[in-house]
Amino acid sequence: MSAMDPSAVPDPLSRYVALSSRNKFKNQHASPEELKNLRQMFPRLLNVVRRMHQAGVMLLAGTDIAGPRIPGFSLHNELAMLVTAGLTPAQALETATLNPAIVLKKTNDLGSVEVGKMANLVLLDANPVENIDNTRRISTVILKGKVFNRTQLDKLLEEGERLAHNN
Repeated sequence: MSAMDPSAVPDPLSRYVALSSRNKFKNQHASPEELKNLRQMFPRLLNVVRRMHQAGVMLLAGTDIAGPRIPGFSLHNELAMLVTAGLTPAQALETATLNPAIVLKKTNDLGSVEVGKMANLVLLDANPVENIDNTRRISTVILKGKVFNRTQLDKLLEEGERLAHNN
């Protein structure tokens, strides 16, 4: 919601979004009335998610680029919102790991850490089951057998910022 609020402080992570996309959304703000309605509706939406979860509906996390969201980074916000809606941190993590594998019928290859499965992993400095915000504390990423340590990840972020600034 803050991205729609013209009085909100700009998200520092927007530096990783292409300048052309930032310019596209920079003047698309909600009116004061729309912001008021969104703020009133948000708790109701969280309640709907809570009730869906309690009813056994399989939830999937899904960060996307619709509107001013920042792909990748916004997944952490979504996981936190799922916890706010009543899921445990472990259940919120499943919405981005196991549940998509189940829906895609790929549990033989994805969705959990097991011998014989694809080894795409994000290693964290703290346990996300204790605090979902620990998903932001990324230490190492293993992608298709290649290991990216924190220094390498920071260099990739610098390159992403450079590319975003020029596009």
